[in-house]
Amino acid sequence: MTTDPFAPAVRGIDEPHPARAALRAAGPIVRFEAPAGGPVWIITDDVLARQVLVHPQVVKDPAQAPPGWDRWTAGLEPAAADQVSLTTLDGPAHTRLRQAHAPLFTARRMGGHAERFRQIAHDLLTACADAGEMTDLVADFTIRYPLTVVCDVLGVPLDRVDQAIAACRGMYADDPEEIGRAMAAFGELAAAALEEGAEGVAAELRDRVPGEITESDLHYLIFTLIYAGQLTTDPSLGFLIARLLGRDDARPDTAGLDALVRETLREHSPAPFSLWRFTSAEIELAGVRLPARTPLLIDIQGINTAPDRTIGPGLAFGAGPHYCTGAHLALVELRAVAEVLLTDFPHARLAVPHTDLRQSGLGGIQGTRLTTLPVHLRG
Repeated sequence: MTTDPFAPAVRGIDEPHPARAALRAAGPIVRFEAPAGGPVWIITDDVLARQVLVHPQVVKDPAQAPPGWDRWTAGLEPAAADQVSLTTLDGPAHTRLRQAHAPLFTARRMGGHAERFRQIAHDLLTACADAGEMTDLVADFTIRYPLTVVCDVLGVPLDRVDQAIAACRGMYADDPEEIGRAMAAFGELAAAALEEGAEGVAAELRDRVPGEITESDLHYLIFTLIYAGQLTTDPSLGFLIARLLGRDDARPDTAGLDALVRETLREHSPAPFSLWRFTSAEIELAGVRLPARTPLLIDIQGINTAPDRTIGPGLAFGAGPHYCTGAHLALVELRAVAEVLLTDFPHARLAVPHTDLRQSGLGGIQGTRLTTLPVHLRG
């Protein structure tokens, strides 16, 4: 395997990453050099990926990363023993924490917010349309809308959305001190959602988490909900709007929007790879013996877009015990934007040909987003 799957790149909106086909051709499990140093094994086969995602000896705790790995280069959270997180705990501890979250993010509960999400989308898109004949929706809308939605759901006052935007952008910094300032801002957002009398999912979560969860832990859990809600939905919105307004195929009616959202997530997964996983003991996968503390990644983008893929659920939200808690939230809020564009902005169109749109990736295991999305919202 010589094509670098972790290299940053700018390419056309429908141009596949050059490593996707190379990874599939190399086999169901492929060795490469990890960005943080040393070998990583990448799973390229759908069946094997789903086995790995439920394997009892494959864990997410960064404490199991290879010795000497640089946390910042790898993009790792703190170890589970140092910071409680849904994305790093495993086993019974993860189950208890997930049971606190899951009832708050069911399809039924998130569906109950649909009209509110449509109103938020309408108001923000109207402001974009009023600002000028042409607007670049990835310059502000695709980050502002998901953060407004998640703050509204959690109970963070909406006059703090600009603070949330700045904090999310700060997380992309190379300077650990700037990232620290962003984390402090997220702590303020969490505290605001937990103030006495505040209503929202954050206050409900406080009453549901296990007794050993501290106030600091709770702030971190709320941070992950805010940041993940922006990090994944922001790029997905760009690809969804571009597909809705710019493809040659006929626009769907509102009955076809759920399928459009899921197909967009399959073609342009919010993350090209899973988060890091590590073997907690020596295991064998597809005939390859892997020692303990071996890093593993699932090639979500490659599996979702494989030419021979059979019809079935994609891996955009993962699978197994770590299936994305916010999946229903993401589906409802993405559909809300598509519905508002169809019904409230029926003459909206791209300001450039769809094929001129470009996507840019930072590299590593991070996803890609459109570089620009110029749109005439009123035709």
